[in-house]
Amino acid sequence: MCYYSERLHVESAIFAGDLIAEGAIGKVIQVIGMGPHRIGDPKSRPDWFYKKEKYGGILCDIGSHQIEQFLFFAGCKDAKVVRSQVGNYNHPKYPELEDFGDATLVGDNGASNYFRVDWFTPDGLQSWGDGRTFILGTEGYIELRKYLNLGQKGSGGDHVFLANKTEETYLNVAGKVGFPYFGRLILDCVNRTENAMTQEHCFRAAELCVRAEMQAVKIK
Repeated sequence: MCYYSERLHVESAIFAGDLIAEGAIGKVIQVIGMGPHRIGDPKSRPDWFYKKEKYGGILCDIGSHQIEQFLFFAGCKDAKVVRSQVGNYNHPKYPELEDFGDATLVGDNGASNYFRVDWFTPDGLQSWGDGRTFILGTEGYIELRKYLNLGQKGSGGDHVFLANKTEETYLNVAGKVGFPYFGRLILDCVNRTENAMTQEHCFRAAELCVRAEMQAVKIK
């Protein structure tokens, strides 16, 4: 099993999954994900961090989380990588590092996905990354501001914005949802079930991030 933390360990993402399951925005037709990260002092990173054979490339490393949440939110069992690209814009001392990447996918049910990942979180930001997800449905949309609300110091994370046929609302769900995945995984191990996450889903997300990396165009 893989720990896709940007969905499984983020209360706003779990809450969004519940909203989608309840039909709050109709059928999901597109997911847009942004996964910026802070690299910090490059010298503080271990050697393997800069070896592509070890870390797999940015679309495998950070992009795996984005692909997994797309499959989950859009209800896809599989997807095709339409285009992917990577670059090293600002780390010439580490030629194997990819500090930017993005990709476009289309799910087996027709839902589309675009995501961007990078190592360019500025030092002035209150968190390691302003991770956001935009989920468009046939009857509404959801925006997740996972780790902060930009410009509001100490705002914390798990901000959920929802608009649909009946309402336009904002909720902060930090500390209100919990993380059901972990308990379900323990029970799956005990009972040999697949309620937390199926292995098919787990490995499909991993396969797609590898495919995205393998076919990525190097733009810088």
